[in-house]
Amino acid sequence: MATIAVAGTGYVGLVSGACLADFGNTVVCVDTDLKKIQVLEAGKVPIYESGLEDVIARNVAAKRLRFSLDLVEAVRQCEVVFIAVGTPPADDGSADLTYVERVAREIGAAINGYKVIVDKSTVPVGTGRKVRAWIAEALAARGAAGDDVAKNLPFDVVSNPEFLREGSAVQDFMHPDRVVIGAETDAARNMMKEVYRALYLNETPYIETNLESAEMIKYASNAFLAVKITFINEIANLCEAIGANIQDVAKAMGRDGRIGGKFLHPGPGYGGSCFPKDTQALARIGRDAGSPLAVVEATINANDQQKQRMIDKIEQGMGGEGSLKGKKIAVLGLAFKPNTDDMREAPSLVIIQGLVQKGALISACDPVAIHEALWRLESMKDAITFGTDEYAAIDGADALVVMTEWNQYRNLDLERVKRLLTRPIFFDLRNVYKRKDMKQKGFDYFAVGQ
Repeated sequence: MATIAVAGTGYVGLVSGACLADFGNTVVCVDTDLKKIQVLEAGKVPIYESGLEDVIARNVAAKRLRFSLDLVEAVRQCEVVFIAVGTPPADDGSADLTYVERVAREIGAAINGYKVIVDKSTVPVGTGRKVRAWIAEALAARGAAGDDVAKNLPFDVVSNPEFLREGSAVQDFMHPDRVVIGAETDAARNMMKEVYRALYLNETPYIETNLESAEMIKYASNAFLAVKITFINEIANLCEAIGANIQDVAKAMGRDGRIGGKFLHPGPGYGGSCFPKDTQALARIGRDAGSPLAVVEATINANDQQKQRMIDKIEQGMGGEGSLKGKKIAVLGLAFKPNTDDMREAPSLVIIQGLVQKGALISACDPVAIHEALWRLESMKDAITFGTDEYAAIDGADALVVMTEWNQYRNLDLERVKRLLTRPIFFDLRNVYKRKDMKQKGFDYFAVGQ
């Protein structure tokens, strides 16, 4: 088993560190945020992710996992160093590598022997080469300062992208479809197989390639899924216009083995920490390389339009232009998907803002994302209240919007919902319910693609 340092205790870093410890490795997760480290050392988890708290507790108790503020000590004590810091989008859509560069240079300043440096963050193609250069520059600076040892310290850089779905990240890490290793030496490849030995023995598929291909695999995978989501959303919009039913269309499409049924569920558009950021970054990479990605560019634009279509759908369903002014709209679900508290690029943010701009008052609810919503929707606080549960949010509302398909919103007491609403208007942006059933119960029912 390997000794591992993970720089960054955000979503990717914390899940990766905890699961790598569960594989039997000795792991130290490092962050510069004192409050976050204190929370983790107190046995609490700063993000909502199913099963993660148990994995952390189990491995802390087994002394395979600990947390630290000291990256220098962690690098010196470990054989493998994962870089799992954020790569937020810059103004031009490219990935901001400020944090990656900072950590790489700190690693170079601390190296005391052969190390394998692993890019776990989602980074543009070519970042592995930059990380190598930044570390080499830090070592050269040490040599220039009289550190003779630094002149001969070897290291390898590896690209090992993550493919974690929020809400299922622990399961995805423990049982991946594949492990991608972009490396250039046998020593680095062998070390990575030691890191993932538990999976290797279970015959998990390994994709061994170079740095650039590994970096591209991550972007290409996320972009393809974003394209698939956006395609079915556009087909759903067409279905509405011509009288077809998207649920029947998607079901039949999904039976084709070449297409598959996953990600063929229409809705208000994709969101989250990956698809919006990664499609923007990949589009930028294509433009910079002189090989623009027209399909990806169109996907980004169509996804933005889909959110606006949902605002228009609600306004039209309420009676047309001007009908939202002074109306109370109950919104169930704020996170971009179920089983997470992540609201980054969530469709709810755009749709709620659009409704408020048209004069609506919002009564919102979410099982775990209220703390996120409080600050993300701060600018609209005068127009938004938060219900203690779904029925409290619905009480007295003029219409109901199912925004995120949490399990409890899939099985609402519809008779109670109807009594609580001032008007039986139901906007199902996730197609959770059946039109026939909702009509029979007396709702004015609006879904996507029906």
